[in-house]
Amino acid sequence: MIGPDTTFSVVIPTHDRPVQLAACLRSLARLRYPNEAFEVIVVDDGSVTPLGPVVDEARGSLSLRVLRRPNGGPSAARNAGLAVARGRFVAFTDDDCRPEPGWLAAFERRLGDDAAALVGGRTVNALVDDPFASTSQLIVDLAVDHYNRDPEDARFFPASNLAVARDGLAALGGFAAELRTAEDRDLCDRWRALGRRLRLAPDAVVLHAHALDLRSFWRQHLGYGRGAWRFLRAHQRREGSSTIDAGFYLRTLRELPGRLAGQRQPARVAALLALWQLANTVGFGLEAAREALGAGGAA
Repeated sequence: MIGPDTTFSVVIPTHDRPVQLAACLRSLARLRYPNEAFEVIVVDDGSVTPLGPVVDEARGSLSLRVLRRPNGGPSAARNAGLAVARGRFVAFTDDDCRPEPGWLAAFERRLGDDAAALVGGRTVNALVDDPFASTSQLIVDLAVDHYNRDPEDARFFPASNLAVARDGLAALGGFAAELRTAEDRDLCDRWRALGRRLRLAPDAVVLHAHALDLRSFWRQHLGYGRGAWRFLRAHQRREGSSTIDAGFYLRTLRELPGRLAGQRQPARVAALLALWQLANTVGFGLEAAREALGAGGAA
C-alpha cells in the first residue's frame, strides 16, 4: 500500500512484451527500497497480448497500477503514466530493462543533492553474447560518454533510466508525444534550455535485455536516424540554429579500437557499427526528404 509520502512513481511503457515486462517487475520487487515509498505504473500501449497473468503475479509484491491506452508510442505512454503519478519524483525505465536492487536508492541520494535536476543512471547490456544487442549498447555508451563528460552538467540520458521531480517534468510538458525515437534527446535538450541541470547517478544501474537480429537492428537504427532529423529540426525551431555534432563521430573513431577490444565478438560488432551508420544515414535522409515533400507524420 502506498503511503501519503510516496517518493517515487516508476513508469514503464510496454507494448506486446509480456515476458520482458515480467522480468522487469520481478527486478523492481527486489529493490532495496521501502515498498510503501514507491509505486509502479505500467502503461500498456495498445498491446495485443494480454498482460493479466504478468500483472497478477506482480501485485503481491508491488504497489502496481496498469493503464491501458491505444498505441501512441513510448513518449505518449510515459506522459500517461506521469499524469497519474503520485510520487514526488518519477523514475522511468523500459519493459526490457531490469533495475538493480540499489536503483531507486541511488536516484534518491542524487536527487537529495539537487531535487531540481534531471538525473540519469547507467545502462548495462545484459545480453553479452548477442552482437546486435552489444553493438546497440556500445552506441548508447559512446553517446552518453561523449555528452556527459561532466557528470555534474550532463547533456543526455536515455529514457530507459532517468528520474526527475514530477512537478518539474509536468511543467515542461513531459515527453514530446509526436516523437517515437529521439524523445529522450529532445527532453534533455528542452530541460537544459530552461537552465536546468542534468546530473549523472552512476550507481543507478539497469540491465538492458533487448534481443535483436539483423532485421530488427536495421529497423531500430533506421528509426533512430529519422528521430535524429526530427530532433535537430525541433532544436532548430527552439534555438534558431542546429548543427550535427561532428565531435561525436571524431571521438568514436578515436576510441573505437579500445572499445572493440572489450567486445566478445569484435569483428561482428565492427561490421554492425558500419551498418548502424548506414541505417542512421538512410533514416536521416528519408525523414529530411519526407519533410521537404510536406508529408509530415510521426517518427
